[in-house]
Amino acid sequence: MFPVISVMNKSRMMGKLFFKVLFVLLLVSLGPLFIVGYYTLTQSRDIIKEAILNDQRALASGLTDMVYTYVITFRDVLTDTSRQPEFQTSNYAGHQAALNRLMQTHAAFFEVAETDEVGRETMRVARFSKMTSAPLRNFSKEPFFTALMSNGDFLGPLERFGGYPMVTLAVRLHNRSGKPSGALIARLSLNTVSSILKTGFPETSKSEAAVIAPNGFLVAHSDMETAFKPDARLSPEVARILLYNADREGSFETKLQNGVSVLAAYAEVRTLGWLVYVQQPAAVADKASSAMVFKSARAFTILIFFVLFLGYTVSYIIVAPIRKLREAAFLLGEGRFEEIPELYVSNDEIGDLARAFSQMSDSLRVKTAELIFAKEEMEKLNTSLESRVEARTRELKAALDELIKKERLAAIGQMASVVGHEIRNPLAVINNSAYFIKTKLAAGGGEVDPKVTKHIGIIEAEIQQANGIINEILGFARTRDLMLTHSALNNYMADLLESYPFPAHIAIVKDFEPENLWVNIDAEEIKQAVRNIIGNAVEVMPERGQLTVRTSATADNMAQLSISDSGPGIPPEMVEKIFAPFFTTKARGTGLGLAVVKKAMDRHKGKIEVKSEPGKGTTFNLYIPLCQAPQG
Repeated sequence: MFPVISVMNKSRMMGKLFFKVLFVLLLVSLGPLFIVGYYTLTQSRDIIKEAILNDQRALASGLTDMVYTYVITFRDVLTDTSRQPEFQTSNYAGHQAALNRLMQTHAAFFEVAETDEVGRETMRVARFSKMTSAPLRNFSKEPFFTALMSNGDFLGPLERFGGYPMVTLAVRLHNRSGKPSGALIARLSLNTVSSILKTGFPETSKSEAAVIAPNGFLVAHSDMETAFKPDARLSPEVARILLYNADREGSFETKLQNGVSVLAAYAEVRTLGWLVYVQQPAAVADKASSAMVFKSARAFTILIFFVLFLGYTVSYIIVAPIRKLREAAFLLGEGRFEEIPELYVSNDEIGDLARAFSQMSDSLRVKTAELIFAKEEMEKLNTSLESRVEARTRELKAALDELIKKERLAAIGQMASVVGHEIRNPLAVINNSAYFIKTKLAAGGGEVDPKVTKHIGIIEAEIQQANGIINEILGFARTRDLMLTHSALNNYMADLLESYPFPAHIAIVKDFEPENLWVNIDAEEIKQAVRNIIGNAVEVMPERGQLTVRTSATADNMAQLSISDSGPGIPPEMVEKIFAPFFTTKARGTGLGLAVVKKAMDRHKGKIEVKSEPGKGTTFNLYIPLCQAPQG
């Protein structure tokens, strides 16, 4: 009886163990699979959609380089044409021949015109008779012509000719002496851009691509009929997203007026400001998602039956490997990949399950790493965008400050002109009256009171002082064209120092570069700037001192002129203010001396730096661009 009872108890225990092992196996194996599978299936469409949007963004970014290269290549062609020897002479037959060659070589040009230096059109070569027969134009009042003569080249605006989109390109012409003599203005066809887009986005692909300007002008489109419409535009819902979005690169999903949802991306063409837009029907993502759901469901169904059969078999054979597998499953569910133990893989169903589990674990580890990497990349992108926004904000603030400064200087100029006129007239009357009084006193024959003579002298000195102040204000407010001359900096400074009336107590030290430095400067303007610095240095050394003048060349192809004094120096809190107009620490003075120096450096495309240490003196460093030494 006892053995029978023992066997029955053992059989009952094995039955309990079977169900326990089977339950645990199903829980550990199928639970995470259902969770991951459900998450994967529910997220499949979003994952596919995001992948498509990433591809769209990359494609849009690549197309921006194509559009930029196309326009800039023809701008360079126009620039090379402007540098041909024919345009440096007044041989207009040679000009005509050069323009004809340009039109024959490059079919993308609709029209090329030449103007004189004030914007009057002198000749035109066009591909269509309608352009050729039009009267000659005058571009002098066009904003783009002013920008062209200032910057050397210009791109824009966009317009249509017979439905064909085109853009205006312009470059400046120079005569043999290097002075501007006119401009070449061309109209470039953008049809080739649409042709390239059509090749990359055929109608059968259901995808589209376009190039749009910030004002909504449709530059190019993969559908040629759409591109050549006189009022060609993108659909309102797409144009609204592109034109009123602060980001110049991105992707989105939207529904068109016809009810079709599309996945789209856009990117900005550098320098041009245009946007390249590509779109693809969202149905592509839906179709791929449905296929993934079907395949995943089928795979999960097969896996469920396999696990049930395997659990039924394994529960009779072994318990320990299942326990380890359950522990590994818990670790996997918690995301603790590095703590998952190495499973024993036997040559049976348990081994197959262990291998399948290991593959699943590796796959989850890879997917998790990819998600973490994507998150880090997104954070980097956000940081980059924030930096760009901050940089643009700083640029706008600097531009606003510069505009306010220019408006303030313009107002100062108008005020100075009025004040100078209104004050000089009374000063002239006072001066004449003082002269008349001196004449009458001298004609009286008697002895003149010394106090009267002293006060008349004071009147004349103050009149000269007032006139000097008026001249200084008017000189700062007025701006004349630079009269540049090719000058050797060492010789120029030697002559300037030789002519300056230095007091006897000032010691002059010259430390010039052994080889002469050649610069293009307005001799009078630079002379006034240097004399202002020297004058300030002499004033801060009333009893004795040393003035050191050095010339040298910098690594960035600039000539450096340094003027150092041994005076008391400038307090650190005033260094940032000394170049501001009308800022002065003197009892008398206009505060325009260093403002004139700063203005002169800006006009010569140079810069000025000041280094000062209280008690040890001040050094002003003037930087002027170097030029080639004259030949012969």
